[in-house]
Amino acid sequence: MDITALNNVNSGIIKEAVKTSSLLSDGRMKSGSKADGDVFESFLNAAVEGINTTNGYLSDAENEEIKLALGETENPHDLGIALQKASAALTYTIAIRDKFMEAYKEIMQMQI
Repeated sequence: MDITALNNVNSGIIKEAVKTSSLLSDGRMKSGSKADGDVFESFLNAAVEGINTTNGYLSDAENEEIKLALGETENPHDLGIALQKASAALTYTIAIRDKFMEAYKEIMQMQI
């Protein structure tokens, strides 16, 4: 399954993971390519970075809410922008998590 085929996902992280993938379409390693662990490690690091970015957006939105409640902000539009960024990032993160869980369940049901 090609993860770049996810609907409405145009992430540079996914595209970079596909570029660094060292597997052929039939599952064999390309000659002279990185080890499986290196590819998995780079993909995992990219996923963790994405989660940290999402957490940052959520934190920024919370900070903007506090600033608005305390009257410390001059522009209430900053809150709306922060909330939209946080919402989009969280929706994206949840969609990726759901796809990973589907893939995990499929792998666990495979017969060896």
